[in-house]
Amino acid sequence: MLIFKIFAAAEWAALERDGETAGAPVDLADGFIHFSTAEQAPETAARHFAGREGLMLVAVAAETVGDALKWEPSRGGALFPHLYAPLRLDRVLWAKPLPLSASGAHVFPDMT
Repeated sequence: MLIFKIFAAAEWAALERDGETAGAPVDLADGFIHFSTAEQAPETAARHFAGREGLMLVAVAAETVGDALKWEPSRGGALFPHLYAPLRLDRVLWAKPLPLSASGAHVFPDMT
């Protein structure tokens, strides 16, 4: 199963440079890296990244991050994947730009 993280361009560049990350400022504050499923990612983008350009959508195979991945309730009780460990670059399957449409919504790539 793929899980997804939305990074600002500078955060993605830092992960590429450093080989791992503890996440974005919100992740550092919460003590885990927030991920979403394919179904959850569009709402995550709309709620937390509305109107922001220069974002990257990063895909990770859930089974590759081990026991540090916990499924915990969040919005409306839905279970979200939370990573309680640094994300290593070698766990990233792909990263794709997350551009804005003319209407201001993020345009998601094929997420398979």
